[in-house]
Formats: sequence, C-alpha cells, structure tokens
Amino acid sequence: MGAQSALILLLSLTWRESTRCNGLTVDPPDHLVAVDPGHLGLLEITWSPPASWIDVPDCQKLYQLEYFNTYEHSWTAIRTPRESYRAQFDLMKDIRVRVYTLLRGPCTNGTTVKSMNYTELVQKPPSAGVAGTAVKDFVCVYHNMEYMECNWKRSPRIPANSQQRLYFWHKDLEQTEECPKYILSGGVRSGCNFTGRTLPDFTDINFCINGSSAKGLLEPAFTTLQIQNQVKPGTTEKLHLQSRPDGQLEARWERPVGKVPGHCLEWEVEHSQESPDGKITSEQILTEQMNLTLSGTLGNERHCFRVRSKLHKYCVDRAIWSEWSRPTCYPVQSHINKAS
Repeated sequence: MGAQSALILLLSLTWRESTRCNGLTVDPPDHLVAVDPGHLGLLEITWSPPASWIDVPDCQKLYQLEYFNTYEHSWTAIRTPRESYRAQFDLMKDIRVRVYTLLRGPCTNGTTVKSMNYTELVQKPPSAGVAGTAVKDFVCVYHNMEYMECNWKRSPRIPANSQQRLYFWHKDLEQTEECPKYILSGGVRSGCNFTGRTLPDFTDINFCINGSSAKGLLEPAFTTLQIQNQVKPGTTEKLHLQSRPDGQLEARWERPVGKVPGHCLEWEVEHSQESPDGKITSEQILTEQMNLTLSGTLGNERHCFRVRSKLHKYCVDRAIWSEWSRPTCYPVQSHINKAS
C-alpha cells in the first residue's frame, strides 16, 4: 500500500464512528424500560449504565436512543448524556425502543466509540376492549382560532347503548381531563366542543376515546395533535369588484373577523367567466395578496369571483381551507337576455 493510500485510510479510521478505539470498548445499557405515567401516550423511557462500566478519565459517556415513531412511521434517533427520555407513542401499536452506549473525548482521540450491540425493548399493546369497536375518522378543527371541536364516527361493530368518553392531556395539566361538553348526534356522543376551554398552541395534546358497553370495554383510540395545525379560518364576508378606468377588473376582499393573524393567511381565488354564448370557464389562483386584477380589458363576458383562505406553511405544518365566500359578479346582473 502506498504512503498516500495509507494516510487516507488512517484519516478515515480516525473520523468515522467505531466500536473500538485505543483498546476501549463499551457494552450497551442495562434495564431499559418504558413507563406509562397516564399521559395518554407520552412514555418515560429509562435505562441504566452497563454493569461493566468503569469511569475513564477524559471520556464522556453518552447514549444513543432510537425509537419507532408510530405517528410518522419512521425511526427517530437522539443522543443524550441523560439516562431517561420522554417520547410520544400510539399505545395501540408496538412500542419499539433501542439504546446504545457511546464514548467520546480525548480518551478516544476525537472519535465516537459505540457499543457493538444495543439493548432493545419491544412492548406489545394491551389487548383491551371489544375488537373493532374503536372510533373512526377522529378529526379536530380549531374554528377561526376561537373554539375547537373534535368529531368522530362510531364503528359499525360497536354494541348498542355503548357509552364513549374522550380524555385529553397536555404538559400544563397535572392529570388527564374529560371532554368539557360532548356533541350528540342521534342521541349518542359523536364529538367534543372545547368552547371556553383554553388549549395551548405549539404543544402536543394527547387524546384518548374509550368507553364501555354491555359486552365489555370498547377498544380505545389514541391521537396526538397541535391546535395551530387544525385552524380553519372563518368565511370571507366582504368581496368587492370594481371596474378601473383602464378597463381592467379589480377584486378586493377583507380577511375574516377573528383571531387568525392576517400575515399568516394565503388565499385561493376562483374566477369564473361566462361568455355571451353561455359558455363558462373557470380558474383557481393562489395569492398572498388581498386583491387581484384581471389582465387585459373587460369585454362582454360576465365575471364571478369567490375566495377562501388557509394558514400558509410559514406559520403552521398543516392547514384547513375555510369555506368559500359567496360569489360576487360583474356586472351584477347578467347582460345576456335569456328566454323565459
């Protein structure tokens, strides 16, 4: 092997992560457990240093925790000097966690020494409830940032006269709480209204819907969400059309009254055009402005507009479109004479 190739190999071995350095090896942690404190899926994961661990001067001990995120359907990895970590899980799915021991510092010449093996925990969900009775299509909507409603559909397999309950928890609560006001549909619970109840934004809120029946407990369903991602703006009430001196048509509208920040809104404008022969064409236009001017000049066509809005991606991770505004047309009355 040439001197240059040997140098490249040496540098590669120095910088890459390894399982052995200067004779140092390390075993994986012991006593890996995941404890449920009753927070509807936020589990406390703990472990202890390997029994073989001996303090090494100038060496920092770390841990690499990997867990399967049951909501994102992917593995998440974190490194920490601590011996505990909190992570969110869907309690009706397998809990899968593994943890390695790491060493780094002057004692390893700047490399990271990682245990060859890991300690693993696979925890099966409890077999609780009558199979197939969990609620379907659980959806929460934060209406105009004024109040939130959550709705669900009952499983067709749910026994008659079953009683369902919604519980929720977030970090500002000492313990779980029940829905403050249930929504009824056909005499049975189909949702929860949080009007008058303050819920924190940019914070995970955990929900569980369970219940009981004459045949036994119902199968629970768990969901985690953040309310800023559930905002549905109010409907735009004021949309104005004006013919400009240059013959162009300008549409202007006002944002919905409410708490939704105006700088976070984006708009979709639907423009329909009816020609004298009755043919109608339409287009949808996305904009962050609150006005739109048609290119070209007005002819004999009739133009109608309606708008809707949502929070854009710079403010939230996901958004819900508002309802469409009522159409506004120019001219107000169609100039096309139609036979009665």
